[in-house]
Amino acid sequence: MTKRIKVSELPEFDITEHLPDDQAIAEYLTVVLEENDPAALADALGTIARARGMTEIAKASGLGREALYKALRPNAQPRFDTVSRVCAALGVKLVAQVAHA
Repeated sequence: MTKRIKVSELPEFDITEHLPDDQAIAEYLTVVLEENDPAALADALGTIARARGMTEIAKASGLGREALYKALRPNAQPRFDTVSRVCAALGVKLVAQVAHA
């Protein structure tokens, strides 16, 4: 007999456990960017920043820690300048490529 598992008993998925290095972070952000959803990008950057240490990312980006939390919360729509500064602090950059039809 197969034991039934309740959804509430499953461990919560934490993406940060699957982002061990800069390459994994860059690949994750590439997938998120393909969704073309600014809120998803803000959430992903916030998740990565929290995993790396929000205070450290705030200092490296030149933004206040509280402002960073606010800009990178789920459903936020941060300015491009903020996204660019956070990406630089994380050691990744946004690149353009040809869109396929």
